[in-house]
Amino acid sequence: MIHRDLELCIRENLHYFPVVTVTGPRQSGKTTLIREMFPELPYFSLENPDTYAMAMSDPRTFLSQHDNGMILDEVQNTPQLLSFLQGIVDEHRDRHYILSGSSQFSLLNNVTQTLAGRTAMLELLPLSFSEIKPLKENNNADQLIVSGFYPAIHAGLNIPRLFYPAYVRTYIERDVRQLLQVKDLYQFQTFIRLCAGRIGSLFNASELSNEVGVSVNTIRSWLSLLQASYIVFLVHPYYENTRKRLTKTPKLYFYDTGLACYLLGIETELQLKSDRMRGHLFENMIVADTIKHRANVGKSVDVMFYRDSNGNEIDLLVPEGSSFEAYEIKSSATYNSVFEKGFRNLPENLDSKIVRRAVVYNGVEERRNAPIEVLNYSSVLS
Repeated sequence: MIHRDLELCIRENLHYFPVVTVTGPRQSGKTTLIREMFPELPYFSLENPDTYAMAMSDPRTFLSQHDNGMILDEVQNTPQLLSFLQGIVDEHRDRHYILSGSSQFSLLNNVTQTLAGRTAMLELLPLSFSEIKPLKENNNADQLIVSGFYPAIHAGLNIPRLFYPAYVRTYIERDVRQLLQVKDLYQFQTFIRLCAGRIGSLFNASELSNEVGVSVNTIRSWLSLLQASYIVFLVHPYYENTRKRLTKTPKLYFYDTGLACYLLGIETELQLKSDRMRGHLFENMIVADTIKHRANVGKSVDVMFYRDSNGNEIDLLVPEGSSFEAYEIKSSATYNSVFEKGFRNLPENLDSKIVRRAVVYNGVEERRNAPIEVLNYSSVLS
């Protein structure tokens, strides 16, 4: 059993909510975690046809059969259950229900509408660096990027060369067929591989539309599916005006670099070292780990980046209250003062809000407690 940082957050929320809902990508370890945490609660998977039939035939009896509550896995398959669950937890506040699911949008919509005020919503993403670090003495950046962060790989139950092709066929393509009824799977496969080639870049739906040969609306629909399945996420640019920030072009990242490497045809560390995407994948690892860390302690995952019309850029702005920590990310093992350029050309309204400035790179030498810190990536991720 790999220790998961989200465990403390789950236990804390269970003191205040009768229901805790854990979402996240398939194979991120949701079922393993909640069954390990709550062995006293009976477990039911709603992907099991017999369980599904029993739950749908008499929802109230099904949900009330255990005085302590229960674990309901893949609950997005039975949104009708949630209305009955609302009444039961209102009558029996001492019961605990742990819900989990892998489809972000459908689950969030149903749960937040039906169980508003009764459930905490938490996300279990692939392993973070701090969760992997105790498992290995040496955490080489290139090795981590290619291997990815899914628990089965780091628990020694699978290897990247076999895991990721099966993951794409079994989960991603199945979700595509179920949710969007995509007829030409080849076009979707082209789309997702092109997305992997745009990691850390501004997302341009029109450009992808032309390359794939489908409409812009189709591209946006497919992007929503990848977001709902926890394959990709978007990072929006910094603007003081929130509405303007949300309408400006975001950057695209993958939740897992191992999956991105598979889609790019990168199978080994040696390949990665000479690949044009290495810097983007290194950046992806840092940004995704920041998202994981915030999710694991129940914080908002809304991080940002800064870019102006003159090309000045900060890769990562992490909100801390009304302030920010600012990170420039470089895959180089050799430090260069030019890495600090973005920090020296910030507008006053943003510069005054930054409480920490750091260059994160792949080198060994560090400079701490300075106006602009220089940090090895493992120091930041730890």
